[in-house]
Amino acid sequence: MEVNQSFTPGQVVYIIIRNPHAQDVANVQQAAVVQNPDTPEELALFLHETYFPLSEEFAVFETEEEAEQTFYEAFGSPEDGDYYG
Repeated sequence: MEVNQSFTPGQVVYIIIRNPHAQDVANVQQAAVVQNPDTPEELALFLHETYFPLSEEFAVFETEEEAEQTFYEAFGSPEDGDYYG
Protein backbone atom coordinates (compact mmCIF):
# COMPACT_ATOMS: atom_id res chain seq x y z
CA MET A 1 0.00 0.00 0.00
CA GLU A 2 1.31 3.42 -0.93
CA VAL A 3 1.34 5.54 2.24
CA ASN A 4 0.65 8.80 0.39
CA GLN A 5 -2.59 7.36 -1.05
CA SER A 6 -4.03 6.70 2.41
CA PHE A 7 -4.07 10.31 3.62
CA THR A 8 -5.11 13.71 2.34
CA PRO A 9 -3.58 17.16 2.92
CA GLY A 10 -5.16 18.85 5.90
CA GLN A 11 -5.96 15.61 7.67
CA VAL A 12 -5.09 15.45 11.37
CA VAL A 13 -3.41 12.21 12.41
CA TYR A 14 -1.68 10.81 15.48
CA ILE A 15 1.76 9.25 15.65
CA ILE A 16 3.90 7.60 18.29
CA ILE A 17 7.14 9.52 18.45
CA ARG A 18 10.25 9.14 20.56
CA ASN A 19 12.01 12.07 22.17
CA PRO A 20 15.22 12.57 20.15
CA HIS A 21 17.08 13.60 23.31
CA ALA A 22 15.87 10.72 25.48
CA GLN A 23 15.21 7.57 23.46
CA ASP A 24 13.47 5.86 26.35
CA VAL A 25 10.70 8.50 26.25
CA ALA A 26 7.86 8.20 23.73
CA ASN A 27 4.36 9.63 23.45
CA VAL A 28 1.41 10.09 21.16
CA GLN A 29 1.51 13.37 19.22
CA GLN A 30 -0.94 15.05 16.90
CA ALA A 31 0.41 15.88 13.42
CA ALA A 32 -0.99 17.35 10.23
CA VAL A 33 -0.73 15.77 6.80
CA VAL A 34 0.52 18.42 4.34
CA GLN A 35 2.08 18.68 0.90
CA ASN A 36 5.82 18.18 1.25
CA PRO A 37 7.37 21.61 0.58
CA ASP A 38 10.54 20.01 -0.81
CA THR A 39 8.71 17.46 -3.00
CA PRO A 40 5.19 18.79 -3.75
CA GLU A 41 3.98 15.52 -5.30
CA GLU A 42 4.51 13.79 -1.94
CA LEU A 43 2.90 14.22 1.46
CA ALA A 44 4.61 15.03 4.72
CA LEU A 45 3.78 15.11 8.41
CA PHE A 46 4.01 18.55 10.01
CA LEU A 47 4.92 18.29 13.67
CA HIS A 48 6.78 20.66 16.01
CA GLU A 49 7.37 23.19 13.20
CA THR A 50 9.16 20.47 11.18
CA TYR A 51 8.23 18.51 8.06
CA PHE A 52 8.77 14.75 8.10
CA PRO A 53 8.30 12.74 4.89
CA LEU A 54 5.18 10.60 5.22
CA SER A 55 6.58 7.10 4.96
CA GLU A 56 6.11 3.65 6.41
CA GLU A 57 8.76 4.54 9.02
CA PHE A 58 6.00 6.25 11.00
CA ALA A 59 3.12 4.47 12.70
CA VAL A 60 0.31 6.84 11.69
CA PHE A 61 -3.18 6.53 13.16
CA GLU A 62 -6.40 8.24 12.17
CA THR A 63 -7.64 8.52 15.75
CA GLU A 64 -5.98 9.31 19.05
CA GLU A 65 -7.64 6.24 20.57
CA GLU A 66 -5.98 3.92 18.04
CA ALA A 67 -2.59 5.51 18.66
CA GLU A 68 -2.94 5.32 22.44
CA GLN A 69 -4.05 1.67 22.32
CA THR A 70 -1.02 0.75 20.22
CA PHE A 71 1.21 2.84 22.48
CA TYR A 72 0.01 0.99 25.60
CA GLU A 73 0.43 -2.37 23.88
CA ALA A 74 4.03 -1.47 22.99
CA PHE A 75 5.11 0.43 26.10
CA GLY A 76 2.66 -0.58 28.84
CA SER A 77 0.57 1.81 30.89
CA PRO A 78 1.34 3.79 34.06
CA GLU A 79 -1.03 1.55 36.05
CA ASP A 80 0.88 -1.60 35.02
CA GLY A 81 4.16 -0.35 36.37
CA ASP A 82 5.68 -1.28 32.99
CA TYR A 83 5.33 2.19 31.55
CA TYR A 84 8.32 3.37 29.51
CA GLY A 85 6.89 6.45 27.77
